[in-house]
Amino acid sequence: MNAPDKTAAGTLRRTLSLPWLVFYGVGVTIGAGIFALIGEVLALAGDQAPLAFLLAGLIAGVTGVSYASLIRRFPKAGGEAVFVNRGVGGTFARFAGYGVVATGTISSAVISISFAGYIREFVDLPEFLLVGLVICGLSAVAWYGVRESVVFAAVVTLIELGTLLVVIAFGTPLLADLPEVARTLSPTLNIAVLTGILSSSVLAFFAFIGFEDMINMCEETVVPERTVPRAIFWTLGITLIVYALLAIIAALAEGREAIVASSAPMARVFEAVSGLSGKPVAAAASIAMVNGILVQIVMASRVLYGMGNEGLAPRWFSTVDPHRQTPARATVIVAAMVLALALFFPLVQLASATSLVTLGVFALVNLALFRLGTNEREGNLHERRWWGLAGVILCLSIAGFQILVGVAGGH
Repeated sequence: MNAPDKTAAGTLRRTLSLPWLVFYGVGVTIGAGIFALIGEVLALAGDQAPLAFLLAGLIAGVTGVSYASLIRRFPKAGGEAVFVNRGVGGTFARFAGYGVVATGTISSAVISISFAGYIREFVDLPEFLLVGLVICGLSAVAWYGVRESVVFAAVVTLIELGTLLVVIAFGTPLLADLPEVARTLSPTLNIAVLTGILSSSVLAFFAFIGFEDMINMCEETVVPERTVPRAIFWTLGITLIVYALLAIIAALAEGREAIVASSAPMARVFEAVSGLSGKPVAAAASIAMVNGILVQIVMASRVLYGMGNEGLAPRWFSTVDPHRQTPARATVIVAAMVLALALFFPLVQLASATSLVTLGVFALVNLALFRLGTNEREGNLHERRWWGLAGVILCLSIAGFQILVGVAGGH
């Protein structure tokens, strides 16, 4: 039998095993988001912030079942587009595929600007130069090889996850007060509190986004129909545990006003529970931004590559570098789009729209599972079709709630 990375010319190289894929998944999911979102969720949900993350984890978990089920049947790069094409049709598949590419590139652009702003605190260089350097450098890593990209992401993941575990370790003594606090808070649930939990769960949900990027690595994964589903569930499990513990500690920590008001809320949480400086946590957040840019570039290029193979995008995107066995053309195009967005476009409105696009993509993937499973009389997809229907309802409900909140806020 050939070694896993000995693949034919013109195809992607299979080098990723379960541990590497879990590193990738955890790295892209537990990224810059949680470092910033914990304060906003705490502001909206207050003491019930852990419930917001649990609700968000439920929504992500249901959709995760759909992804895991479909990847067993269609282990190809370009996952969302492939799934929706098989289950719903080409028109919706193009929306799903290009929607994933759009969210990945816009997210990378926003993170690039944030990263440049942080670095300018230490280096007196123009923002456009720092943005260009970080995007071009990370795109080169993505082009050089998937193993190198994932190794880089794994190292960064260890740093950011290790930082969060240190915060949890210092905050562990607060957990002794949790039963008493829970008894005190349980009678206070009312419409206003529930609205706060739902509103904050919308934010918390987006801290879980990223696990789905793993499906676009399946053509570079060993035995993807088995490895990728397991990696999805491992990633979601690790993420949910870490987020729930952090939310509990943040809710119990002193100085909530400072945490909520801070632009680096996780650093303030660390200061509150440890009495030490929060600068190392802030530095870890900037490193997490680098990881977020890289994994989004890798993901978006694989989606374009997979769409090219499916005939949903120009075949030009499906060309593979003969030496590096990576989708070089797709990587260059994604990098160019990220750079253009970061340098020339107003990103605030675009970034806010990505949440709805992501929920739309998730709803289509869930619908694909439901329709494919309904058309079969037996098998894995047939057994899990109701998970798909539940995912459609949950995604559309949270999207509708977000739209209503936005409309109400606009008035």
